[in-house]
Amino acid sequence: MVGTKRNDFPLPLDTQPMEARSADVLPEGDGSWQYEPKWDGFRCLAFKDDKAVDLRAKSGKPLGRYFPELMATIQSLDAEDFVADGEIVIEIDGGASFDALQMRLHPAESRIRKLSLETPAQLILFDMLVAPGGKTMFDRSLSDRRKALETFLAKASHGGLRLSPSTTNVATATQWLRGAGHGSTDGVVAKRLDEPYRPGERAMVKVKRLRTADCVVGGFRYLNSKRQVGSLLLGLYNDNEQLDHVGFTSTISNDDRAALTTKLEALRGGSGFTGKAPGGPSRWSTERSGEWEPVKPELVVEVRFDHVTGDRFRHGTRLLRWRPDKAPRQCTFEQIE
Repeated sequence: MVGTKRNDFPLPLDTQPMEARSADVLPEGDGSWQYEPKWDGFRCLAFKDDKAVDLRAKSGKPLGRYFPELMATIQSLDAEDFVADGEIVIEIDGGASFDALQMRLHPAESRIRKLSLETPAQLILFDMLVAPGGKTMFDRSLSDRRKALETFLAKASHGGLRLSPSTTNVATATQWLRGAGHGSTDGVVAKRLDEPYRPGERAMVKVKRLRTADCVVGGFRYLNSKRQVGSLLLGLYNDNEQLDHVGFTSTISNDDRAALTTKLEALRGGSGFTGKAPGGPSRWSTERSGEWEPVKPELVVEVRFDHVTGDRFRHGTRLLRWRPDKAPRQCTFEQIE
């Protein structure tokens, strides 16, 4: 917390944010839905009581020490006794940088302070759980909560806080969805205008823009428990004709695992990735992140992905099919630009 030692916030700090269930298409119906961009950042509930401030992740873990600039911003507001729901983002060159967010999760306070000045974060707000003055909004409709949020931000007038755009026009939402996957958003969220806020429930609908790419298998990792393939390491050729590591897929059928292991082990010992290789710091790092087997770059797979950040797939991908008809050298970054 920042400021006083009081901790009688308007809601318990372990309050869970309302969540979303996945869907393939945007829901429609007689203006009863509100659509918002799905931001690519850290979900966050912001609490304020007098001068005491706290930021909590979706998991309930405190985020305040990693984002001192947001703590100071909220503390400086005249409004008191409120709780708002939003997403922490760091934008660099006009797009969200998840790498910059990850860099904030650092144990050294001096490093965090330095980064907060170099790449300040913003809190994009999209819901109001408790309006300033301690007025609980859980049972109010989204329409009412949105008005309260707009009023709050109009008075706050601070660059560190932003109002998330919204629309009831499905055509506009569809345009947002088409533009997702690069930049600051990775999809669209739909909410019923007449429904209350439901903490911890999947009462919203999220739709991501899913795309496909043909990638070269440059290596693999074994399962922790047995000597069988657990994930494929994926690569794309850059402009210098080097194979860069861009992500992974672990959606391998158990029925196929043994045969695939035999095939990959026969290719083991090849050049693997000739450009950027796995094993260094990344958003996928684990204790075993350095343990991977390079293979000859002969196999091509088609995978489905949702977001690209820093020339890498933001999340794990889904293996769709093998592409024996595709030459590895045809698998270039042009597919994901």
